Amino acid sequence: MGKRLGLVAVAVLLVALGAPTTSQAANGAPTLGGCQVFPSDNAWNEDVSSLPVRSDSAALIASISAFGHTNLHPDFGHNLRNGIPFNVVPSTQTLVPINYTAYGDESDPGPFPIPKRPKVEGGSDHHVLVLQQGTCRLFELFDAHHCRKGWNAGSGATWDLSSNVLRPLGWTSADAAGLQILPGLVRYDEVASGHIDHALRFTVDRSQRGYILPATHFASSSDPTLPPMGLRLRLKASFDLSPYSGPVLVILQALKTYGMIVADNGGSWFISGAPDKRWTDSEFHTITSVPGSAFEAVDTGPVHTG
Repeated sequence: MGKRLGLVAVAVLLVALGAPTTSQAANGAPTLGGCQVFPSDNAWNEDVSSLPVRSDSAALIASISAFGHTNLHPDFGHNLRNGIPFNVVPSTQTLVPINYTAYGDESDPGPFPIPKRPKVEGGSDHHVLVLQQGTCRLFELFDAHHCRKGWNAGSGATWDLSSNVLRPLGWTSADAAGLQILPGLVRYDEVASGHIDHALRFTVDRSQRGYILPATHFASSSDPTLPPMGLRLRLKASFDLSPYSGPVLVILQALKTYGMIVADNGGSWFISGAPDKRWTDSEFHTITSVPGSAFEAVDTGPVHTG
């Protein structure tokens, strides 16, 4: 690819353009749009490099690779229709009504501060993610479609970014696992800074009827040999990073430190990210050489099945 701006120059340019910059709080937690993205002790921000490996790790890793892809796949890129976009709005953003069409009994009622022309995920999930500056609240919708009086959505949730409070057990969110989506995305500004300071979101083809906190919801009736929602994987410390560089190296370093969390059913080993015209898709080619067998499942708690 062509010449890149230095990291300081990138940051200065983003501020000058009024872009929502990503940085790191003094306590090490990531920030976005002037908001710390959950406390430093939140599960998304937890360093899992020293956690013990689950006794069933090998079986779970093999079960993920048994269906669909067997290597990492970046589910985002230069094409704005490829990935999960997000919106950053001011505290004065007008609130609009939300009508739930599927999981209203497990959703947070509106209104939500959705702009007139928000970025909406393509494909079938149609996620709408909104971070509100000032209030530092996160609003997320699944299967969202604009209507005359506001938005119709299959489900939705809102979070206070200063709190670690989870969804009620058994409840979904805008994601199958009942988790937040935005905190687990690969975002351009973080990669440009040279480090990602949180776990990543990824999907598996098939999952079991169970979840591990902070996930609160399962989306399957399949057998317990499959991964539960909320399962956390870590790139093995022994995996050699010397062949990798650029954005791929930043992502792989994060996967060694913070890992990635099963958040939904989809393509196996698909890592979620926000689309950005500044990505160069060819940069991510080498990440597809990383096999699922390079990961291990870490023990972050029991599987809930109720």
